Amino acid sequence: MYDQSKLSELIRFARVNAGSTVIDVYPGNGDWTRLFSDIVGPEGRVDSFVPAEVAHFKNDPVGLMRTLAKETGRENVEAVSADLVAMSEATQPADVLWLHLFYHDLHTALMQARGATAARFNRAVYERLKPGGSYVVVDHAAAVGTGTSAAQSLHRIEPASVRKEVEAAGFVLDAESTLLANEDDPHVIKVFDPAIKGKTDRFAYRFVRP
Repeated sequence: MYDQSKLSELIRFARVNAGSTVIDVYPGNGDWTRLFSDIVGPEGRVDSFVPAEVAHFKNDPVGLMRTLAKETGRENVEAVSADLVAMSEATQPADVLWLHLFYHDLHTALMQARGATAARFNRAVYERLKPGGSYVVVDHAAAVGTGTSAAQSLHRIEPASVRKEVEAAGFVLDAESTLLANEDDPHVIKVFDPAIKGKTDRFAYRFVRP
């Protein structure tokens, strides 16, 4: 997670407010789900969505989110799991869909093994968001000109490629943030490399469904 000032800015950027319905895609250890749960309050809802493509992982991501949903005060959280392309059928109509350090995975063999593609997933997001809803993408930046080619090897993606793909689904770019930018990132090493882990150059886009 980030320091408090960055967290606050990202929440503002994402437009998550009291009463919002949020879909947290691939929630990991649940930090974002918990944060959103606190913010949206009893009148809001958080669908912690675990793609079926990763449900078999040894850390039992679905079980982790089901346990989280049973924590005191988490009555507004529901653990949900389905194929990525079926996300729109498994979740509730949402004000915000949050995708943190995951978009690049749409271009990896693991996610595509069950038929998911960036185009199909983006369309599912469009169908699930309410008109005016926000689709927020935060990811590791790849070098200019590399497109999606570093997604599998370096876990990075060129921001321009994300914008092109999401806009193709009907979304409009509403805002972008350089809050997580790092100009010292060489963009040519894997994001897990100790030299850059936790300090990658990251971009943030907020798209809106018209």
